[in-house]
Amino acid sequence: MTDLRQEALDYHALPIPGKISVELTKPAETSYDLSLAYSPGVAEPVRAIAENPDDVYKYTGKGNTVAVVTNGTAILGLGNLGPMAAKPVMEGKALLFKRFAGINSFDIEVKHKTTEDFIDTVANIADSFGGINLEDIKAPECFIIEKALIERCKVPVFHDDQHGTAIVTAAGLLNALDVQGKNIKEADIVCMGAGAAAIACMDLLIKCGAQREKIYMLDTKGVIHTRRDDLNEYKRSFANNTDKRTLEDVIDGADVFVGVSGPDVLSAEHVKMMAPKPVIFACSNPDPEIKPELALSARDDVIIATGRSDYPNQVNNVLCFPFIFRGALDVRARTINDEMKVACVHAIRELAKEPVPQEVLAASGVSELTFGKEYIIPKPMDSRLCGRVARAVAIAAVESGVAALDLPANYMK
Repeated sequence: MTDLRQEALDYHALPIPGKISVELTKPAETSYDLSLAYSPGVAEPVRAIAENPDDVYKYTGKGNTVAVVTNGTAILGLGNLGPMAAKPVMEGKALLFKRFAGINSFDIEVKHKTTEDFIDTVANIADSFGGINLEDIKAPECFIIEKALIERCKVPVFHDDQHGTAIVTAAGLLNALDVQGKNIKEADIVCMGAGAAAIACMDLLIKCGAQREKIYMLDTKGVIHTRRDDLNEYKRSFANNTDKRTLEDVIDGADVFVGVSGPDVLSAEHVKMMAPKPVIFACSNPDPEIKPELALSARDDVIIATGRSDYPNQVNNVLCFPFIFRGALDVRARTINDEMKVACVHAIRELAKEPVPQEVLAASGVSELTFGKEYIIPKPMDSRLCGRVARAVAIAAVESGVAALDLPANYMK
């Protein structure tokens, strides 16, 4: 059996520690090259930018650079392990930005005492970058941090754990409901989990047509309902006026289960209680809320998605975050708004309905993919994603008035 742990450690350590490096974009072979790159030639773009600050996009790499920022308080499913433990993940995000969207990025791990310290640190360096990708920051601080940085920064700020997860989940879920012959406006939805990703997922599903009163969210104490007095403001927005208190109460007759919580919380008996043709998104990683084999053994009319690459229907943020930033950067959007997120959802979901090119099948290690129960969302290696999603996002940014530039001619066609 392959020793995955050792292979992963070797991958990160050899032959050079880490996953990213800096590359030169200009020649630096002669004394004259250096005179242009640094003194005295560099003084010319300095003067130009001082005279016209927008020229920073013309003469530096700012417009194609994202900062991937964390404090390490919620690393993957591993918890609060600190900023340095988060660095391999942040380098991984930088790798994905470059690999899938050609975006340069720097990982920044912040050590701080208060939430305000973190906000100040990021706000004070934000102008160096074209955008800020927040990552692995625990709730509820992540909501406070993102809101404050959106207000203070002149570049788009995006917490991928919230919105990337929500966008990909919404795209897959809408397609799964299509396959099952159901309408999101009529669907009863159970959400196991009430953290950043769960709240963002449900918020975006509402923007895509779900009815708030048909959503039942659960935390470690059970159903979030209007008579609880222990809810923060973020959970309170999903407090349901109901007498239902347990997972068993709300799963009975439910059309959809979305899990953003922990392993093995959904049983085969729970699946049997759901409505005909149910949809299950068991997104806890690496161990889902229910294993697909168990769900499918309970009933054969279920569509199930997980966060894992070794099962069909992987809910993977890489389907979203590189491309939403690509579109935002290319029209110099000052924020990533709801219109851009919803455009991203629909661009991703529509791609899954198209014939899949042979090169995507080969990269995904399969012989066939057809829209249906086991293919409701594109594969991460689908090279069409960048053009489709970035274009949809860029158009939405321009049409909603948050872009500084018009859409370039023939952009991503």
